[in-house]
Parts: sequence; C-alpha cells; structure tokens
Amino acid sequence: MNILTIATALLFVGCGGDDSPTPSGGGGGNEPAKPQTEVTTVRADLSLELTTDKALYRPGETVRMSVEGDIPAGAKVRYRNGFDVVSEQTLTGNNWTWTAPSTDYTGYLADIYVSTGQHAETVYATIGIDVSSDWGRYPRYGFVGTYDRSKTNDVIASEVAFLNRCHINGIQFYDWQMKHHWPLGGTRGNLLESYTDIANRTIVTDVVRDYIDQLHGRGMKCMFYNLCYGAYKDGPDDGVSDQWGLYSQNDGRTRDILNMPAGWKSDIYLMDPANTAWQRYLAERNDDVYASLDFDGFHIDQLGDRGQRYNFSGQSVKLTEGFTSFINAMKAAHPDKSLVMNAVANFGSQNIVSTGNVDFMYSELWDGEAQFSDLLSILKANRTYSGQRLNQVYAAYMNYNRKGSQFNTPGVLMTDAVMFAIGASHLELGDHMLCHEYFPNTDLQMSDVLRQSIVRYYDFLVAYEQLLRGTGITEASAELSTTKTGLTLNAWPPKLKGVTTYTTNTDKRQIIHLFNFLQAKSLSWRDMDSEQPEPRLQTSIPLRLKASGVKRLWVATPDALAGAPQELAFTQEGQYITFTLPSLKYWTMIVVEK
Repeated sequence: MNILTIATALLFVGCGGDDSPTPSGGGGGNEPAKPQTEVTTVRADLSLELTTDKALYRPGETVRMSVEGDIPAGAKVRYRNGFDVVSEQTLTGNNWTWTAPSTDYTGYLADIYVSTGQHAETVYATIGIDVSSDWGRYPRYGFVGTYDRSKTNDVIASEVAFLNRCHINGIQFYDWQMKHHWPLGGTRGNLLESYTDIANRTIVTDVVRDYIDQLHGRGMKCMFYNLCYGAYKDGPDDGVSDQWGLYSQNDGRTRDILNMPAGWKSDIYLMDPANTAWQRYLAERNDDVYASLDFDGFHIDQLGDRGQRYNFSGQSVKLTEGFTSFINAMKAAHPDKSLVMNAVANFGSQNIVSTGNVDFMYSELWDGEAQFSDLLSILKANRTYSGQRLNQVYAAYMNYNRKGSQFNTPGVLMTDAVMFAIGASHLELGDHMLCHEYFPNTDLQMSDVLRQSIVRYYDFLVAYEQLLRGTGITEASAELSTTKTGLTLNAWPPKLKGVTTYTTNTDKRQIIHLFNFLQAKSLSWRDMDSEQPEPRLQTSIPLRLKASGVKRLWVATPDALAGAPQELAFTQEGQYITFTLPSLKYWTMIVVEK
C-alpha cells in the first residue's frame, strides 16, 4: 500500500468523462467497504447550453438565464453553493430569472437536471454564477489587443459573449494608446476618429468605445494599459522633460531606452517613476483619458529589473521604491479608480502589493518562475505581502515556442488546473487566446475541444470560488493512501509519474486537490514546445483518508459532469474513511465536510 502524509499538497487527479460513474462504497484493505450513506448516481447528457447575462452580480441582483436546446420533460434548474442546494425551480421555458442571494462574495453552480429514479439523476447543463460586489475579490482577468475597423459591433459582441460565458470580470485594454506619455487619441473634447499605436497599427476611437460599452453591459470592468515610465522621442514636444528621465549612466545624458522594432513609431524612453513632476504629468494625461472614455482604472506595466539606473542628477534610483511612489500617486490622483500593476518576473512584487492600493496581485511569469512549484511559492509570498487580502492573477504565456497553429490542450488545462486549485487565475482569454507578451500576437488558436474545456474550467473556478480563493483558507496536511496498482501519490511539489496532492482547510471542510502527472513529460507549466501529453483517464481509485467525524464526502472536477458535484459513499473505520474516487483526468477536488 502507498501511504502518503500530504503536507501542503496538490493532488493531480483529474476526473473522467461526462459519463463517469458515481461509486457505491469504498476501497481500502482487502475487505470490501460497506457504504455508510446511500448516494445519488449522477450521469451527464450535456445536450443543453446555459448562459447568463453578466459575468458577475451584486447581492440581490436579478440573474437573467437562458438555455439552448430541447429541454427534457421534468427538467429542473438547481442552484448550489458547494454541495448544498440553496434553491430550485421547475424549468418551464428557455428564459428565466433568479434573484442572487444576499451573501456577498459567493460562487454558485446552476445545473439543469432530471431525476431518473429514487437515487439517480442526469445533468444536462451547468454554469457558474459569481455574486460579488467587487470584481477585484475574485479577479478573472482578460484582455483586448486590436481596435481596428475589422472589429465591427457584431465581432465585438461575439468576443464579449464568449468572455462573459467564461465569467471574465475585468479587461485589460492593451496597446490602445496613441503614445505612452500621451495615451488619449487626441485631446479632451477633440478626440481623433482614428490614430496609430506604437506599432503604427490603426486604433479606431469608436471601436475602443464600443468595447467599453459592451463589456460594461456584461458587468465587466475596463482597465487601460500603459507603462509607469514610458515616453516617446517626441515627449519634449508634449511637455515631457528630460530631467524626469531614467538614465543608464550617472552622466545626465545616457537615457535608458527600450528599443522597438524597425518601422515602429518610436523607441520608448524610460522615466523615473518616483519623479513627482512625471507623476503629475501622467496623472493629468490620465485625467484626459477618464474624462473622454469610460475606463474603470489603470493597468500599470513595467519592464522588470533594469539593473543599476540613475536620475538626471546622477543619483542612484531604486525602481522598486519608485513603483511604490508611482502607485500611491496614481491612487491619490484618482481615488475612485482601480489600479493593477504588473510584477514582471516577480520584480517589485513586495513594493507593489504592500501599497494597499492595487485591486489584486498580477505577476508576469518567465523562465525564472517556470515550474509548477513556482506558482504556489509566488502566490504565498504575495499573499504575505498583502496581509492575506489579495488574490493572484498570472500572466503566463503557454506554448511559447508556438509549434503548429493551435494551443496544446493538455498543457493549457494542466496549467489552469494547478493555478485554479491553489487559488490563482490565468490571464489568457481575450479577443483571442494569449500566447505571447505582445498581446496582439495571434499565432496560436484554441481548438474546439480546448474552447469547450476552458468554459468548464472557468465555470468551476466561479462555482467553487470560496473553496479555491475565499478568505480563511489555510494549508493543511492529510494522510491519504491507495491500493491501486501503478498509482503513486506524492505531496506537493509535483513529481513526474505520479499523482500530486495539495490540501487546504476552510471552515469545517478539508479540501484535497488531485493532479495527474502520471504521463507528464515536464514539470514546467509553460509547455514551451507543446509536448505535454493528454493524461490517461484513471477510474475507480480506492482511497483511504485519515478523517474523523465526517458528515459528508463529495467530489467535483471540471473534467466530468461539467463540474457538478457528486456525493461519495464512504465507510468510517476508526480514524479513517475509505471510499472510491470515480475518476481522474487532469484535476479533481475532494471535499470532506466535518
């Protein structure tokens, strides 16, 4: 028997197909376990498609829901918080409303089902519903990267509909600006119909407006992107002083410059982010932006560690301290607007997060943070810096060497599984799926299989957000074992040729995440060369867990039953329970209620 003590673990046991059976009874030892409870057998016939009108809702707000497909006789729609059913109604048509409960910051799973027997039911569709008054509590961040005339109203509507279906609640408008030091296309009260960005791409002002209007209509927030310290060569013509600049030598002459490709509008001349005159100048330019376009906040970017740098007077500049000063100045200038700042390769994370003036933690990951284990380490450090207040978003570019024309589905799903399970989310969805730090890059596309799977994963992230990203979650340990031949369990960090586990506690629940690395070729989330293979489905896994006083045991996975929870029969044997896990594909979440 493989016996494992799981301390701060992540278990890579994904779940099986949509018709994975619910077990009756548990394993463990040579004698068959006797079920302690009679549970419902759940099967799936995912022939219906559920949608909601918004990406998130305020407590008490009306949720407008629709379903496409032929509704079977006797169908009901049920709303769950975790496993508990909070309300239910008979389905009488394709459109209906539901009043969001009054409890803030709570995720729900709505599912359409039909009872097929005393202890049997079939699920036909599911969808997550986020009831949160502040989008920054559970950020699900997306992006837009192109604003030319190909983006008609209908094209935008189609893009926004998919983002809404994935419950993306905030959008970064990347490279929308005319100049980094003069982001607005034109002047306040005299906007240009169109202009060019730094790459000399056409930006149509009405397209930017249309995106904002349609995203707001779905309840999403809109953040304009810009560097904290970027100016163009013609900056002095627009009132930018060289004396505010950043210098690579302490001579007041050698500017720190980010060279851009040939044919682009300008190289980027870097400014000292701590210079108060520069801060006032850019805050005034942001005044123009907010007065002209209905943005909700400023997404602040940087370029990572630049090495030793100086100001105009030849004094050494500490960029990380400059980030703190810049964030605080932007918040003071526009206290009612949201702020997010990128920590590139984790540079400046502590200074950024500890300001208390950013809505969530945002980290762009590179080679130095390429392992699955790094995802948890960075998240834990950032949470410490934020006083355990903020949640994490990772800008993490998959399949970076871009072989072929499509993303590698197993690589993407494995990465999302780990990120979501440890309590983070992934900046990846926008007007296309993201594969590069230059967001307009569209070299890779989602396959139909990946697109459908992504919807399931984001439903799961929303439906169980309190168990994944809520307050009061603490890392824990668990003692878990299996008798399944060929299946090795190991504690976090992940190992090849095994199932890795991560355990947390919240309220009176123990939560064990299982991740399937049995066939994995690499422990890097990046899957640079698109080589991560699809894990083989594991079924009927006998498990033995040290747990006493268990009231209910249930399991859920985005890989089966469209994320719907399944109660599991178990047998209490002293301080241990034995049960059978239905299946494992990429990721399964086991919940033990005490």
